[in-house]
Amino acid sequence: MRLSQFVARGILRLLGWKLLDIPERPPKAVVIAYPHTSNWDFCATMLGLAALPYRARWVAKDTMFKGLKGYFFKALGGVPVNRRERTGFVQKVVDEFNQRETFQLMIAVEGTRRKQEGWKSGFYRIAIAAKVPVLLATVDYPKKELGLLAVVDLTGDEEADMKRIAACYAGRKGYNPENASPIRLG
Repeated sequence: MRLSQFVARGILRLLGWKLLDIPERPPKAVVIAYPHTSNWDFCATMLGLAALPYRARWVAKDTMFKGLKGYFFKALGGVPVNRRERTGFVQKVVDEFNQRETFQLMIAVEGTRRKQEGWKSGFYRIAIAAKVPVLLATVDYPKKELGLLAVVDLTGDEEADMKRIAACYAGRKGYNPENASPIRLG
């Protein structure tokens, strides 16, 4: 066990959190993070990634990467995304999956910490086009659990796939549960 993993697990234990993991992680996956209702989710997620250990890259709005903090976030695996205009991001990520032996990209599917009508569909389009599974991750504050829940192979039937994903997230609550968006593509 690496020192960073040992320290992260110790911090989680001291804070009373339980680390969740699955028996076998796929070498390639779109990792979806739900619910995303607070800035605290970022801290908890980074701690969880260190504790597992799991080297997933993660997506965030490009404005988070301004100035010196941008170097820090990139070192932690952050990938800036311009959400104000179309940049071909989905295809760029699909190309990354196709060029690599292993690649995991974490996406906060709600796209914001405020309640939305549904999830952003980019994760779904990426997973289908790259032919990779979706790995479900969570930070559940009432249960004090964080980590990986399940692997879901998408079928292309959006309604059925989203029902399977919703079943895995049943009962999971964020820091501000009233801000959690319904589990459906928006």
